[in-house]
Amino acid sequence: MAVPSPSSPKSELRSAALAARRDFARTLAPEVREELERKLAELVLPHLIGARVIAAYHPLKDEISPYPILERLGHGQQAALPWFGDRDARMIWREAPAVEPSPWGVLQPSGNADALAPDLVLVPLVFADRAGTRIGHGKGHYDRALSHLRDGGLPVTTIGLAWEMQISDAALDADPWDQPLDAIATPKEWIQCKR
Repeated sequence: MAVPSPSSPKSELRSAALAARRDFARTLAPEVREELERKLAELVLPHLIGARVIAAYHPLKDEISPYPILERLGHGQQAALPWFGDRDARMIWREAPAVEPSPWGVLQPSGNADALAPDLVLVPLVFADRAGTRIGHGKGHYDRALSHLRDGGLPVTTIGLAWEMQISDAALDADPWDQPLDAIATPKEWIQCKR
């Protein structure tokens, strides 16, 4: 499988990384994928102690799932998932579970579920470097939502969730609006991002 070169323009890098992630995920037998996601949960859960509202995402077909983590949250912790009123709306988080289609057809919480301000966000990614520079799907939803929380004075910790092949040892170029990750977790590794 071809791993994208960090020197590629961002859209080319995103396309190559999406193809690599898709190809990797297709090779996983269901029981192997379940085991990898269980290992990810075991690695991440100790880092959630003290967090009250943990936001995650409803995974796309080839994204690593945060659900094994959310299913094991501790007493007093709440799970939140992204919610969009329409395609142009800023993403907010509402109390899980995901029960209705978003404007793009991905499941999201009910519009009647409580809106929550997370203190920790499990962030999906397409590709990232070890310093916490993340490439997402290119719409800026997470960057805008995280910036809004942080600009409002809310301390928010971000942990990117990924398959190992989504991590670049070489530095990626960050745009001025990019919100860096505090850490990245794969089924095999915890990466404390340094900025």
